[in-house]
Amino acid sequence: MLSVSDIHTYYGDSYILQGVSLAVDKGKAIALLGRNGMGKSTTIRSIVGFTPPKTGRITFQGQDVTHSAPHHRARLGMALCPQGRRIFPSLSVEENLTMAARTRGRTGSAVWDTGRIYERYPVLKARARLKGTSLSGGEQQMLAIGRGLMTNPDLFMLDEPSEGLAPMLVRDIGRIIAELRETGLSILLVEQNITMALDVADWVYVISSGRIVHEGVASELAANEEVKVRHLGVAHAQQS
Repeated sequence: MLSVSDIHTYYGDSYILQGVSLAVDKGKAIALLGRNGMGKSTTIRSIVGFTPPKTGRITFQGQDVTHSAPHHRARLGMALCPQGRRIFPSLSVEENLTMAARTRGRTGSAVWDTGRIYERYPVLKARARLKGTSLSGGEQQMLAIGRGLMTNPDLFMLDEPSEGLAPMLVRDIGRIIAELRETGLSILLVEQNITMALDVADWVYVISSGRIVHEGVASELAANEEVKVRHLGVAHAQQS
C-alpha cells in the first residue's frame, strides 16, 4: 500500500528526517511512536506531500508520489486526520463532512457517506446542523475522523488523534481506530499515547532524532522496557 524508502526531509536548513523508511501493508494498522520533536509529524507531512523530502522515495499504490502534489495523493486514496483536528469553524458538522465527500468509484454498503458516518457516530447526527466549533474536543476529533473517511480512502493517516483528550475519550478514539482496522482499512497512526497505539497496531515503528530506531510487532514493544525508557520517555515507575 505505502512504501517510504530512505527519505531525508528538511525545514529550511534544519535536517529533520535522516533516512526514514517504513511500510504500510494493505489492511494493516501501523503506529509511528516517538517523543515530541523526533520527526513523527514531519514523516506524515512528507508522506502526504506538505513537506516533500529532499531525497528518498515514497510509493503509494505502486506509484511514485515522492514529488507529486497533495491533492494528487488524495485522489489516489490517501486521507489525513490532522493534528489539532483542523475542522472548518464556519461550517456545520454536516458541511464539514460533505465538503470532503468523494466516492472514488465505490458503491453500496462499502461507501463512507453521511448515513454511514451518522450510523457509526450518532453524536454527529444529533449535532449535524451545529457549527463544528460548538462540539467538545472528543466530538471534534470524531468529526475530523469522519471527514477523512468521507474521502473513502485506501490509506487513512491519523496524526496525534488522542492529543488533549481525557482518558475516557482516548479510549473511545482507540476503539474507533480498532473498528476501522477491522473493516480492512489501512492505517498509519502517529501517536504519543503508547498504550492506545499498542492496543490497535499490528506493527510499530519508533522514531528518534529523525531516524527509525526500532520496529516490530506491538506485543514485542510492549515488553521491551529498554526501548520504551530510552526512546519513548516511559519512566520506570510507569512500567509496573
